[in-house]
Amino acid sequence: MNAPKNPKTFHVKSFGCQMNVYDGERMAELMAAQGMTATADADGADLIVLNTCHIREKATEKVFSDIGRLRKHAAAADRAAPMIAVAGCVAQAEGEEIVRRAKVDVVVGPQAYHNLPELVAKAAAGTSALDTDMPANSKFGALPKRRKVGPTAFLTVQEGCDKFCTYCVVPYTRGAEISRPFAELVDEAKALVDAGAREITLLGQNVNAWDDEAGTGLHGLIHALDRIAGLERIRYTTSHPNDMREGLIRAHAEVGKLMPFLHLPVQAGSDRILKAMNRSHSRDSYLKILDRVREARPNIALSGDFIVGFPGETDAEFEETLSLVDAVGYAQCFSFKYSPRPGTPAADLRDQYIPAEVMDERLQRLQAALNRDQLAFNQATIGRTCAVLIERQGKLPGQMLGKSPWLQSVYLGTDAKIGDMVEVEITGGFGNSLTGVEKVKAAA
Repeated sequence: MNAPKNPKTFHVKSFGCQMNVYDGERMAELMAAQGMTATADADGADLIVLNTCHIREKATEKVFSDIGRLRKHAAAADRAAPMIAVAGCVAQAEGEEIVRRAKVDVVVGPQAYHNLPELVAKAAAGTSALDTDMPANSKFGALPKRRKVGPTAFLTVQEGCDKFCTYCVVPYTRGAEISRPFAELVDEAKALVDAGAREITLLGQNVNAWDDEAGTGLHGLIHALDRIAGLERIRYTTSHPNDMREGLIRAHAEVGKLMPFLHLPVQAGSDRILKAMNRSHSRDSYLKILDRVREARPNIALSGDFIVGFPGETDAEFEETLSLVDAVGYAQCFSFKYSPRPGTPAADLRDQYIPAEVMDERLQRLQAALNRDQLAFNQATIGRTCAVLIERQGKLPGQMLGKSPWLQSVYLGTDAKIGDMVEVEITGGFGNSLTGVEKVKAAA
């Protein structure tokens, strides 16, 4: 069945990191600006955008599986097949293969998605629509103004990566590190606040590498955003240990709006493995950064990323990772089994690959330690009173869900509306969330 000539409805499905979530939101805004209507159900849309992530193994095969499912569902419903656009990092890395195997209508990379409306028009006219260029000119100037957002919003400030970790495809799919202009970011932040945002999370592959010709640094940008009336919370992710400047560390002590939360991936606890990963930091240098951060903001919650089973990792080296976890006491973490990515240096170390059953066992042990520490951090919050930004309704009647300053999900019964900031006493701490009761203000 042929795709609809002029799609009227669309659905964007994003996978992977918060950067992809931001990109998905911007693509949706592009489609809406063309007069198209968003649908919550992918199976009912004329145009489906699969905004893909290439970090994990078999990402490409998942794309093909999703494409097949969407077409099969359309055939079973006896309706025209949707127009399918594959965007994001898989599109960048595997664009021509996706066109050849899946015969999709549109393929667009993460640096070219501002051209999506034009590509959709080409596809509707029966013309090939593939764009995986990485133009020198920023795509952001071509994106529509932000008009309405929720109480929390993402703001991409930096893209790309120059670190070339041996396991990572990001430098090849997102390109070199590029920082957006200072004035452009301040203007977009103001527009987000005007559109309803009370919390902004600054995004980048290495967000703390953001800088400009004046040497402002991410800490200078945070100080500027601190002066925006109506903006109550600032966060940033994902950081690289080598870009944790002293000014940014001090900002955690100086800027009240900067939330007490830092996501700083380490990936492993062994210096030999870190060197093999080309991480450019050591175990000791990483721990010293955390000591400085905690000195600046004693109540800060720390988060990180870990990879187990990197080629050649010994049992003793994995134990070094566990001992680092014990030393830090993370509030949250993400952990993964090593996944060889085509074209990366680590993928060529096939003779050093760790058996799957060994990686499984190591991951289970690591996650058990991380879950232990996350539960301990959450339970240590019991009895505290903190501000909670209400983000959405909970599953129970009268229940709302918000985030604490430490990025914990907090469930509470309240009459507060989405976007309200309420004072909450934490009454329960669990593996992945908290419960609390709203503090009633005394009558004047």
